[in-house]
Amino acid sequence: MASIADYCTALPVASFAAGEALLIEGEQTGRFYVLIDGVVEVVKGGDVLINVVSDPGAVFGEMSVLLAMPHMATVRAVAPVRAHLVEDGAAFLESHPDVAAALARLLAQRLHGVTTYLVDLKRQFEDQTSHLGMVD
Repeated sequence: MASIADYCTALPVASFAAGEALLIEGEQTGRFYVLIDGVVEVVKGGDVLINVVSDPGAVFGEMSVLLAMPHMATVRAVAPVRAHLVEDGAAFLESHPDVAAALARLLAQRLHGVTTYLVDLKRQFEDQTSHLGMVD
């Protein structure tokens, strides 16, 4: 089974210096990136670190493209980064159903992880009468 990165080898490559933003929370660009190499941080709300990612083939901006909404987090280079740039993400996914299917698998894996985590939280706090008991 091919990965998303396998379908992107002919796409343009964008380079970012440490500290440069690939995507900015709240902006709507229609683009997404597929990491070739480097390290990025994903930050929400200006200062909440969500994740640090260095896995080649990692995808950033896809949820914004799929939902036609602004980016939900800022993705910033921690070290020099090279990534394939998909400028018109929606058109690219429509014309590349194999990539869309691979992306659907990736998003399903993420949803499974978040759902599993939420169930664990609910079990941990189910007997709480405070706001923690309302984890839903």
